[in-house]
Amino acid sequence: MTRPPDAVVVGSGPNGLAAAITLARAGLAVDVVEGAGEPGGGCRTSELTLPGFAHDDCSAVHPLAAASPFFQSIDLAARGAQLAAPPIALAHPLDGGRAAAIAGSAAETATLLGDPGYRRLMTPLVADSEPVTAAFLAPLLRTVPGRPAAAARFAAAAVLPATVLARRLRTPGGRALLAGLAGHSMLPMSAPVSGGFGLFLGLLAHTTGWPVVTGGSGRLTAALLAELEALGGRVETGCWIGRIEDLTPAPVIMLDVGPRALARIAGPRLPAGYRRALDRVRYGPGVCKVDWALAGPVPWTAPACRQAGTVHLGGTLAQVAASEAAVAAGRHPDRPYCIVTQPCVADPGRAPAGQHTLWAYCHVPAGSAADMTGAIEAQLERLAPGFRDLVLARRVRTAAGVAAANPNYPGGDINGAASTLRQTLLRPVPRWNPYRTPARGIYLCSSATPPGGGVHGMCGAWAAATALHDLGLPTPAVTGSAWPGRAFL
Repeated sequence: MTRPPDAVVVGSGPNGLAAAITLARAGLAVDVVEGAGEPGGGCRTSELTLPGFAHDDCSAVHPLAAASPFFQSIDLAARGAQLAAPPIALAHPLDGGRAAAIAGSAAETATLLGDPGYRRLMTPLVADSEPVTAAFLAPLLRTVPGRPAAAARFAAAAVLPATVLARRLRTPGGRALLAGLAGHSMLPMSAPVSGGFGLFLGLLAHTTGWPVVTGGSGRLTAALLAELEALGGRVETGCWIGRIEDLTPAPVIMLDVGPRALARIAGPRLPAGYRRALDRVRYGPGVCKVDWALAGPVPWTAPACRQAGTVHLGGTLAQVAASEAAVAAGRHPDRPYCIVTQPCVADPGRAPAGQHTLWAYCHVPAGSAADMTGAIEAQLERLAPGFRDLVLARRVRTAAGVAAANPNYPGGDINGAASTLRQTLLRPVPRWNPYRTPARGIYLCSSATPPGGGVHGMCGAWAAATALHDLGLPTPAVTGSAWPGRAFL
């Protein structure tokens, strides 16, 4: 890299690349440095089991990318990333060959569930989806949504624990469906805001859908790299940064790293009180992830599961709650709640003809080295008898392995920090603008900042907007209909 950069971004996950693109669109010369041998962070695709089987390393299903104002500012298809939606967004199998599923509109799903409570809960949210989505993908406490009343209605329900919110539903299937959605929060079902995660992800299933990327999530990273290259940005891989002094000096340093790494890299440039606050950030459970190469599709007993891109395993609301409570208490559940992705339902090219790829993970105590393959496969075999007979190869990564592979996932926490009520509102530390650190010119753009984990790029877009404001340059309009305004910046 020969030209002097105006901005250097450390980390090439979706947020780091979103920050780099936003800065480059403003005319800045941007360099990205990445420690791993290839860019993308958790948004990569590899042959993890057998040749010809394309597995997503971490993120696989992309409702947040489909909803993100940042990603909507890029012609993804023209950059080689095509989103493909399965016939059914998600399903939650229950004993007896039944499954709750989100298929079609909120009214249609309520009819399939036989649950009028679902229609009453979700229909108003779907009608208000634009302002609700914009508010959810913004720093919540500092944002004035385009339609404040709609966002307030959502917030009143979203703050509730999943176990409380589920009282509005009338059937075991409806309540189980909510529990499966809420489980993505990696919180106990009794924790505040766990219900809100379920509501928002359910809302996206009815609006933007839960698509996969044709060919794998790595195509999404490739599209971002192509966009950045077209703007003159550059990326260097295999370059681990231990401290700020390792970087080429630039007016803007953007860090797509976790709170601990921020404290380590910026070091004495940060006030001692701020570093102590970073050390107090709470992290969530880890994940144990298994990838399989299969001889054919998963033989689900429930027909809806065969058409779903995502399947939540865990049984009833009470059973999912028990599993997540065990993890929160530091135990490994015997029947874990699992998130299963079967991308070949929407993208058959991920595997040789007639064969399939599959991945699943369950939550485990942070840093766990336990291999949960047996427990996960037992859940699959119970709901899809004959599953084990289809396994051609498998690859497992424990929570300890996840943490070792990506320093932004401490203890295997793929959300970068626990999504508690406090850390949802004040992420990562109490600070009016969470992207601007106390050190001049150093910004945090990772999932440790609002709106948190997921492939949406909005942490990077908001951080880059802050940096552009500090440079006296126009802030972008890519952040959607919710905008905090200049008082925030």
